[in-house]
This record gives sequence, structure tokens and C-alpha cells, in this order.
Amino acid sequence: MSGMEPLQHQVMGYDRAITMFSPDGRLLQVEYAKKTVNQGSTAMAFACKDGVLIVADKRIVDPLVISDSVEKIWKIDDHIAVTASGIVSDARVLVDRAQITAQQHTLTYGTPVDVLTVVKDICSLKQVCTQSAGLRPFGVSLLFAGVDSEGPKVYETDPIGIYFRYKAAVIGEHSDEIKKELAKAYKPDMKIDDALKLGVSILVKINGKKLPAERLSAVYITTKDKKYTPVPQSKLKTLIK
Repeated sequence: MSGMEPLQHQVMGYDRAITMFSPDGRLLQVEYAKKTVNQGSTAMAFACKDGVLIVADKRIVDPLVISDSVEKIWKIDDHIAVTASGIVSDARVLVDRAQITAQQHTLTYGTPVDVLTVVKDICSLKQVCTQSAGLRPFGVSLLFAGVDSEGPKVYETDPIGIYFRYKAAVIGEHSDEIKKELAKAYKPDMKIDDALKLGVSILVKINGKKLPAERLSAVYITTKDKKYTPVPQSKLKTLIK
């Protein structure tokens, strides 16, 4: 080993704390958190002509697990839903916070909270955990889908606290492959039923085998009634066949 080559312990030292930048300007703990997200189960969200839709794979591998007990999509308010990929226990903490934010807004102002307000609050907390010693980043990405006064909205938040608004988005395993599929198949005038068929067909294609309907979970919110509505398992079974 030459004298200019860094020692192994010197290289590894940069991932011991979230607040420490590596010499090439990277926060390694943040990158590790993003890798955790990519290993999580797949979830997609669509902004449609008539509302929003979330389709998620609960990835149940133990036949003894009761599928209804596995949460992959949560209700934030009547008009907002969220799904997650990564460390689910981290997601639950953020979901609880988002629900409280929505409730406080309604009690204070007498109107339903807009989607972006909830997204910004969650991302602010995520960002704090990237610059505070003794903390670790939230190992989870969230997809928010909701309908407010501006219409259907989908936002993706990553572990570092960055958020973007999307027409259709995906998080979790196989996300790179699915993004290509969505880029080709998504249409701005797509309705919720069309998006549901697309989302399920992509998950079936990616898994490369018969996908049990019990592994899937889907929720939609229409622009007409702005109500959180789960898709029945019977309909998901029909789409898989």
C-alpha cells in the first residue's frame, strides 16, 4: 500500500456520525438510509383526472401472518393518504405526526389542511435529523396522495427531507424499473380505474410469478367527494387474474 492511500479506518470514519461530511461532500448515513428505502416493499401513487390512487405491495412472506394486520397505507385525513417504504416503525412515527398536523389545522382554521402543508412539516423533521449529533436519519420514504382545493396531488419525500410533486411516483424495491414503466404508460387524463389496472399489472409483471391479492393494498380519493376509500380485495383479485 502506497503512502498516499487512505487507511481503511480513516475511510470508514466518515460514516460514524450523521453530521460528518466525507472529503467528497457526502453524508454517508443519508446514503445508507436511501439504500434501506430501496430494499423496502414497493408502493406507487398516481395523480389522476378524477382523484388520486395508492397501490402498494405488503410483501407478506410468512403464511402465518394475517394480511389485514399489515399496514402499508395510512389515512392522514379524509382527503389525504400516505404509504411508505423502508423501516415501517419509522413510518408510523411520521404518520402519527402528519395526522396530528392535519387535526390541528382543522381545529385552528376550520378548513381541511392542504397536502403541501403536511408534506413540508414531515420534511422539516426529516431534515433536522440530518444535522443533529446523536440522531440518525429516518430510514423511510413516504408517498403522500391527496385532493385539496388545487386538485389531485402526489408528493414523494425522501430520508433527507427533500420533496417533489409527481404525476406518478414509486418507492421501494424495483423502483428504477417501475419508473420506466410509469414514464411510458402514464397519461395525464388517466382515471383512477385505469391507474389501478396499470399499478397492479406492473406489480404482477415485476414479481414474475403469481401475485396473491392478499399482498396488495390500494386506496383512492376522488375529487368529487374527497373521501379515503380502500379498494376491495375482491376487485384486486379480479385485476390479477
